[in-house]
Amino acid sequence: MWRGEVAMSFVRESLLAEKAGTKIRCNVCERRCFLIPGGLGWCHTRENRAGTLVTLIYGAVFLPGCQPDREEALFHFCPGTRTLTAGSWSCNFGCPWCQNWNISKAPPPFDGEYFPPERFVRMVDEMGCQGPSISFNEPTLSLEWSLDVFRLARQRGYYNTYVTNGYMTPEALSLLIDAGLDAMNVDLKGDSSTVNKLCKAIDVAKVWTLSKLAFSHGIHLEITTLVIPTVNDCDIPCAELRIE
Repeated sequence: MWRGEVAMSFVRESLLAEKAGTKIRCNVCERRCFLIPGGLGWCHTRENRAGTLVTLIYGAVFLPGCQPDREEALFHFCPGTRTLTAGSWSCNFGCPWCQNWNISKAPPPFDGEYFPPERFVRMVDEMGCQGPSISFNEPTLSLEWSLDVFRLARQRGYYNTYVTNGYMTPEALSLLIDAGLDAMNVDLKGDSSTVNKLCKAIDVAKVWTLSKLAFSHGIHLEITTLVIPTVNDCDIPCAELRIE
């Protein structure tokens, strides 16, 4: 288990916490982990610290730079524009093929540079981008930071995008929409058996439910799949693929 003293600058009270005696349920993603006192959630970015659920990665940012929209997995959203993309650490899936394993398989940083939302949004303009995107590892784990970034970006007339595995809760999606989410790309990992066995997630149907919910709220939605031969390249039953 990852353990260590995370820099205090990255620690904030987490949203969507539900107390149950001495335990706390985290309702940020569909794992909905119950955390014992001093315990960590499955993703290791949430901790039950003295009876308060905290995030350990607020402002802990992996920032590779400004990217064309079509390199950011949103092919049909605002073509010709550029996004300033950031990620953080860890993930709520366990995919063994992860392309961003260096951050998704890493614990929250023990030290490093703190990136306040104001600085990140200011960089959107300084780098000639048209909006921020939260991506690379699973952005849902950066929910609290994402919300603050999105609110500031919306005030400045930028668009806001997410590249996600879609395993966030409807409660988390609602907060993102209220903060100014405009578009999201959902990376579908495969059928039920693939997601359950290799991604270590419980129910791929929740990804479809979340996707349909986002679409119903007017969010620009694109769905992609990284095809891995012999893993997720078989025919998927139409019932699993239909969005109505």
